[in-house]
Amino acid sequence: MKILFAIQGTGNGHLSRARDVYPELAKYGDVDVLISGIQADVEFPFPVKYRLYGMSFIFGNHGGVDMLKTAKTIRLGKLISDIKALPVKDYDLVINDFEPVSAWACKMKKIPCISLSHQCAVLHQEAPKPSDRDWKGETVLKYYAPTTAAYGFHFHAFAENIFTPVIRKEVRNISATNKGHYTVYLPAYDDQSIVKHLSEFKEVKWEVFSKHNKEPFTTDNIKVQPIENGEFIRSMASSTGVLCGAGFEGPAEALYLGKKVMVIPMLQQYEQQCNAAAIATLGVPVIKQLDKKYHNEIRNWLDKEQKISINFPDHLGDVVSKIMLEHAPKYSNDLQTAMATGN
Repeated sequence: MKILFAIQGTGNGHLSRARDVYPELAKYGDVDVLISGIQADVEFPFPVKYRLYGMSFIFGNHGGVDMLKTAKTIRLGKLISDIKALPVKDYDLVINDFEPVSAWACKMKKIPCISLSHQCAVLHQEAPKPSDRDWKGETVLKYYAPTTAAYGFHFHAFAENIFTPVIRKEVRNISATNKGHYTVYLPAYDDQSIVKHLSEFKEVKWEVFSKHNKEPFTTDNIKVQPIENGEFIRSMASSTGVLCGAGFEGPAEALYLGKKVMVIPMLQQYEQQCNAAAIATLGVPVIKQLDKKYHNEIRNWLDKEQKISINFPDHLGDVVSKIMLEHAPKYSNDLQTAMATGN
């Protein structure tokens, strides 16, 4: 069986999860990987057949998406030509993690496209939503990468085909310790803003991972370094707590490791506002932005213990098997054999 695995390259969560999804898909056939987007910092350790420009949202420096830079990066002509040229008909199965080129290529050519993503879970009618609904944000999520079937990941398994987060094996296999520091990942803020606010908490050791700086530096009690997957995991696993954006994989992994977590959703980014609403139901504190008026809430979080007992089981293999059985019926005998033998 030939499988196309299409991955969104904006942010790091999609590629981080894909590192574990790829080996599961490879049990069932030959997998070609497509990555589109220009904002990822995580390397993908498997062969990539298609690297496309796609359509990315550019992180700003003040807590949200930089809409002007985003608009300037859009290459509509290239996007359309890539959609037309992508040979999705050559594949028996297309698995899509919020990737627009393959999704629209399948839609145009009337090919089934299976979503395996967090975004499709956010769109579910039973998923937690912020009190202020954003129809523009919902529209973007719905039409950015349209698919014909959806299998989603969220903080709760609240409906059929919605599953708890994929925790990378790198995280599952590391021992959680507490060396007293706090790990920070806020890609929508520049280093200067982060340092300015965190320096107010002088007794705290901060380890900041920066999307905006390629050279490490230290300012008093704050260490700033570029994003590197292994180093970030080690810092998070040995931290007291994690201060991060309201993405999905990052907060989920921190909770899995038993860490105190506080999230700051990106401004005017509907998906993160939805994530914040969902994670708040677990008891995780949420603040609206990195701003002086929220320093007291950060202080309270630092001073208090946060005990959230949560279990994210390793069910990825079962999820992929379910997709295969439901969407590749003519291969059912081979799939049954593969699941029985583990090959």
